[in-house]
Amino acid sequence: MKHVLYSVIALSILVFSGCKNEEKKVEKPLGTQVAKPNVLFILADDYGYHDLSFTGSKFYETPNIDRIAKEGMAFTNGYAASRVCSPSRASIMLGTFTARHGITDWIGAKAGTEWRKTGRFNKLLPADYEHKLPAEVVTLPEAMKAAGYKTFFAGKWHLGEKGSWPEDHGFDINIGGWDAGSPKGGYFSPYDNPNLENRKDGENLSMRLAEETVTFLKENDPNKTGKPVFAYLSFYAVHGPIQTTKKKWAKYRKKAVGNGVADSGYKMAKYLPIRQVQDNPVYAGLVETMDDAVGKVLNTLDSLGLDKNTLVVFTSDNGGVSAGDSFSTSNLPLRGGKGYQFEGGIREPYFIKAPWLLKGGASTSEPVTGADLYPTILDVVGVDLKPEQHLDGKSLLPILKGGHMEERALFWHYPHYGNQGGEPSSIIRKGDWKLIHYYEDGREELYNLKNDLQELSDVASENQDLTKRLSEQLFAYLDDVGARYPEKDPDYAPKKEEAYLKKIEEVKMPALEKQRRDFLSADFDPKDNWWGSNLTKD
Repeated sequence: MKHVLYSVIALSILVFSGCKNEEKKVEKPLGTQVAKPNVLFILADDYGYHDLSFTGSKFYETPNIDRIAKEGMAFTNGYAASRVCSPSRASIMLGTFTARHGITDWIGAKAGTEWRKTGRFNKLLPADYEHKLPAEVVTLPEAMKAAGYKTFFAGKWHLGEKGSWPEDHGFDINIGGWDAGSPKGGYFSPYDNPNLENRKDGENLSMRLAEETVTFLKENDPNKTGKPVFAYLSFYAVHGPIQTTKKKWAKYRKKAVGNGVADSGYKMAKYLPIRQVQDNPVYAGLVETMDDAVGKVLNTLDSLGLDKNTLVVFTSDNGGVSAGDSFSTSNLPLRGGKGYQFEGGIREPYFIKAPWLLKGGASTSEPVTGADLYPTILDVVGVDLKPEQHLDGKSLLPILKGGHMEERALFWHYPHYGNQGGEPSSIIRKGDWKLIHYYEDGREELYNLKNDLQELSDVASENQDLTKRLSEQLFAYLDDVGARYPEKDPDYAPKKEEAYLKKIEEVKMPALEKQRRDFLSADFDPKDNWWGSNLTKD
């Protein structure tokens, strides 16, 4: 009887002790490594630094993307590895700058003598470039898969034809990723995509990609499987053609009119008109839908209890489209946009959320690029780095832990003419200094970004020694990695180029101003009937 009594007392003590311990349970302190963190990587397309509320837009509304920044760290000097898409995307996959991996233009762009077929009549013939990811290298998803992660890709790929699709480079699942860089068929089903099944007419593409990501997370819930996941949500948004629903267009038309519509929306740059205002209600609706899609995925992390154990990365592959393509947005006060050598072409929203490492609301001004994300993700989740692969990228874990990194040089190489008006050039940024070398005439511009973020004051002539040192460092790197350079076109005809540019100014500019007014007109109706998207309830 005594034995039974003692057992009851001991059991009571254990139960009481357990309850007491439960009451005292606290979350692990910041900096404590959690077991096998998951990764959600969200990549937007053509999404500019100022295309969201968090970075100062008074027009676009992006509460869900803002949430990532507010709950994590914002890199105010975060850069894409290129001013156009494929090179930037390759740098994320490989951890190297574009001159090293050789994909220096969007895959499909004309190079060499083929460039003449564009009718641009330029001084140079653009350099050739690689047209797919190299099969022999270890990509980021391959590294994650080898570390025991279930890997998933949804959305835009644009890193090679069949045989060089996501499933060929480390992703267990590929939904929607193939050759094309734009949303063939538009943003409402039926899509023209061999890797994305049409389910219902009018379905929204961004929401569909989010839903596919949600399904993957639920079916592979690490809390049930014990296997961590690496989910890569790569939106086609906000690439042209820009489309939205009638409801969202009406919302942003009202907002634009309420803000006061400027008499003129464009000014002429060297090759094309460039947008000066954020008042495009079609584009704004496209942005908001992408943000809605981001919210759907973040809410799923919350509901599955994965939010505290998931590294979330959000960035873009190049600057907002202010010229060329759909002339969608303004990146001011940053100069230029997609395709340009200026900050508007390469500076991006760049947010990292790792709840076990840092509190929300953190920010840093240290310059970082898309090439850094490969080693950073490996380092944050506790996978051994691959220094023989990510030769240019550096782990940002020290910054996420509240520290700093040694000053280094960042390099961009674009020996091409962009569809948006940028010039063949290469860039080095070191500290506050940014040097741009132009291949048409060999001139070099030097900007102090701390004092002149808008890049309005070229100070190369006042800093000749610094300009020379940076130029030498730039070309030492480019030559070391075997960079390709453009060549002079022996058939260049200055008068033909002059006539081409005159037509742009006299015909294209007025057409763009008319289109801008049409988008803001109360009776605007899209020619290809986006309002058909009302068939869905997304």
